[in-house]
Amino acid sequence: MSEPACTAATLHSPAPVLSVGPVVLPAPGRAVDLQVRISAPVTGSELPVILLSHGLGLSNNLSSMNGYAPLAHVWAARGFVVIQPTHLDSRTLSLAPDASGAPGAAAHWRTRAEDMTRVLDRLAMIEDALPQLAGRLDRSRVAVAGHSMGGHTASLLLGARLTDPRDGTEADLADPRIRAGVLLAAPGRGGDALTEFTAENYPFLLTTDFSTMTAPALVVAGDKDDSAFLTVSGPDWHTDPYVLSPGPKSLLTLFGAEHGLGGVSGYDVAETTDENPERVAALARLAWAYLRSELYPGDPAWQAARDAVTAGPNPLGRVESKENPRP
Repeated sequence: MSEPACTAATLHSPAPVLSVGPVVLPAPGRAVDLQVRISAPVTGSELPVILLSHGLGLSNNLSSMNGYAPLAHVWAARGFVVIQPTHLDSRTLSLAPDASGAPGAAAHWRTRAEDMTRVLDRLAMIEDALPQLAGRLDRSRVAVAGHSMGGHTASLLLGARLTDPRDGTEADLADPRIRAGVLLAAPGRGGDALTEFTAENYPFLLTTDFSTMTAPALVVAGDKDDSAFLTVSGPDWHTDPYVLSPGPKSLLTLFGAEHGLGGVSGYDVAETTDENPERVAALARLAWAYLRSELYPGDPAWQAARDAVTAGPNPLGRVESKENPRP
């Protein structure tokens, strides 16, 4: 049976949400077992899945399965099961740098993507650990979302590639089970777009190739997000995953938004430089609507949501899209 199209009631009448964590997934060979948080509506069946990858940051706890509640709660209340792993570069784990001395993100760009693949491999285990979810997941409808470094993780799962700086091999971590994604303030291209600091400390960013990122994605960028310590290209750097990848893609540019996009990492977060609850709420709805329409072709949620955000005398942002390239 096909899923019914969303309605205005779906947007404005969210369901109660069940959120449970940590759910611990055995991970042989990983420094520690993988901990995840699961957020889901308390009712409903054939629920699609969003894998949500956290970024880095100054907080001790938000860069983990416990962050990004302003997104996870909205998406779960509107029919998705949101699964949030704690990656190995999370401050909550306090793991020592690896033998290379590389900072967390530099050491774990690969393990982050592998965490997401591991989650998909263990969905049955997650259902067993959380009886309230038993038999309710639609494993044919899976999406990925991530903020900042989490956006980089999502891009790799959607098909972007890079050259592993340790051995010179090309890393292809795409997972075909993931049908669409949302990249929030994700890193852009490498090469001369990077600062010396970034090239030295995050060399995996030097060779990012978006030309192979063929899966549908919504790229979200703030027009005030200059990320000056990472790039010399200014806010446009965060649009590269859209500009440099083939369609189908959409780009949402949020007016006045900095790297936190209004505060996506948590409620009332002191480190957010551009706190704007209205912006965060609109972004959460837009991202939900985009994934809804991608996973359920013909569903009007995306068109309705983008019209609402871009209309009026004071729009929150602008949206542009491109389709598949011609053969």
